[in-house]
Amino acid sequence: MQNSLSHLAYLALEYAIVTLALKPGALVTEKQLIEVAEHGRTPVREAIQKLAWQGLIHVRPRVGLQIAEIRPEDHQYVMQVRRELEPIAAALAATHADQQQREQLGECARLMTECAVTGDLPGFFAADKAFDEILEAACPNNFIMAALAPVQTHARRLWYSTGTHDRMGRAIAMHVQAIEAIRGGDTKAAETAMASLIDYLSRA
Repeated sequence: MQNSLSHLAYLALEYAIVTLALKPGALVTEKQLIEVAEHGRTPVREAIQKLAWQGLIHVRPRVGLQIAEIRPEDHQYVMQVRRELEPIAAALAATHADQQQREQLGECARLMTECAVTGDLPGFFAADKAFDEILEAACPNNFIMAALAPVQTHARRLWYSTGTHDRMGRAIAMHVQAIEAIRGGDTKAAETAMASLIDYLSRA
């Protein structure tokens, strides 16, 4: 897990985009993003570069920075990528995760379970982001994760934007099931649980 200032700035801005504190389509300034991230100019600029690469911020010449809009077709395309790649990533992580990563997965599962009880959707999204980063670190196939990382964030934002969170409990339970399979090193179970999760989220 990365702990650099630029990564912390990225996490803060990514969270603000996912939870719509930075609204889709909004024009923003670097100064505004510095205030949101609560980090200095250099870390925020590096975070902006990553968010632009992920398609969450658009750098508009002579206009400035724009938070990516949400298009009607985004959900279909995002889930199509996740359905193909995330079960493979889960299976690989189940095999290759080290002990520290397995412990971190356990903590993610614990936090998600708490969020299911309290109905804390933003808290769940923060735990889900941590899960994504552990998965990225544990999966040895960098090409898979380079494709997955942006769409995982887009998927959270799309879910948050729907305003229909009545299926949160079931979704969290399925996340925890996938996490525990990865944590336990069960390759087949991890792949199957992740595929089931993505199929469920595709219908959300």
